[in-house]
Amino acid sequence: MKEITAEELFKLKKPVIIDIRSPIEFKDGAIPGAINIPLFSDEERAEIGTIYKHEGQAAAKWRAMELVSPKLPRMLQMIKSQSENGELVVHCWRGGMRSKAVVTFLEFAGIYAWLLVGGYKAYRHYILEQIPSMIPGKAVVLHGMTGVGKTEILKQLKSKGYPILDLEAMAGHRGSIFGTIGLGEGHNQKTFDSLLFKGLQEIQGAAYFLVEAESKRIGKAVQPEELMDVKFQGVNIFIHTPLDQRVKHLVTEYVLPYQHEPWYHEKISLGLERVLRRIKDVEIRSQLTTALHERNYQAMIPILLESYYDPKYDYARLEYQNEFIDIFADNYKDAVGKIAAKLEELCFQPVLAG
Repeated sequence: MKEITAEELFKLKKPVIIDIRSPIEFKDGAIPGAINIPLFSDEERAEIGTIYKHEGQAAAKWRAMELVSPKLPRMLQMIKSQSENGELVVHCWRGGMRSKAVVTFLEFAGIYAWLLVGGYKAYRHYILEQIPSMIPGKAVVLHGMTGVGKTEILKQLKSKGYPILDLEAMAGHRGSIFGTIGLGEGHNQKTFDSLLFKGLQEIQGAAYFLVEAESKRIGKAVQPEELMDVKFQGVNIFIHTPLDQRVKHLVTEYVLPYQHEPWYHEKISLGLERVLRRIKDVEIRSQLTTALHERNYQAMIPILLESYYDPKYDYARLEYQNEFIDIFADNYKDAVGKIAAKLEELCFQPVLAG
């Protein structure tokens, strides 16, 4: 049986990672790019666990064999179909009975796959150990009021070859009360850590990186202290765009794609309820409540910006130690060119293939 460690996994040129854990385990956290071909369904896994607890290991193994036997040919066929895309790597939670059994059956069928030693647990331990040392020593931090388009600016700069970390994409959250609109429920810590590791791999060799200013917690995920330390001591660029452009950008991002979805009004209502708890001005509260009742989402945005988000952002700036470089732009596209020019002036060159 061919075995591979988590460290060696990342040296393979084209690994095809087959995660045979149950769907609920896979959803809780997985190696980016892994394909879930579960040995057991969620219900079957729970049943085997119950038998193990009450009747012992032998009874649990027997029941597992009964459940797996009928679906084994189809499962092996599904894994075999992936073998043309690269080197197969099979894993479960701890690299135990499940993955060893599948790799053994594959070998009987003439299909050779690596067994990931220690499974997903070993992979997670490895990336958490590696992340702090992978963070480049210098950060260029993009600041700006809500709606200036910092995420879009990062994407444009990435296309020009600048090393970036898109923390909001890694968290599946835009870092605000309404941050999961259109993004599902956001990523948990395990998924964030995996995507951060992958993002750091992509910029290895760069002496610096560009990143958006975010509080330590983004949705359900928390950034590592080492990353926060580098950001707080970084080069700060503050982007200014007119209020009407910010409103236009937010309407395009948060309202137009989703406003007719059945879940949208309830999600906006829940978010606004949280905001209203923090706004004391009776008139502003009334304006927001009326706009919500009338489903005039666009009218809510400038009120929220001026009365809630902008004052909150001013306070968040205080955590950053160095001076701020101001960039005044008509919109986020205009900002990209001006930031690129400023980066060149500061000797921050593109380092990756665009």
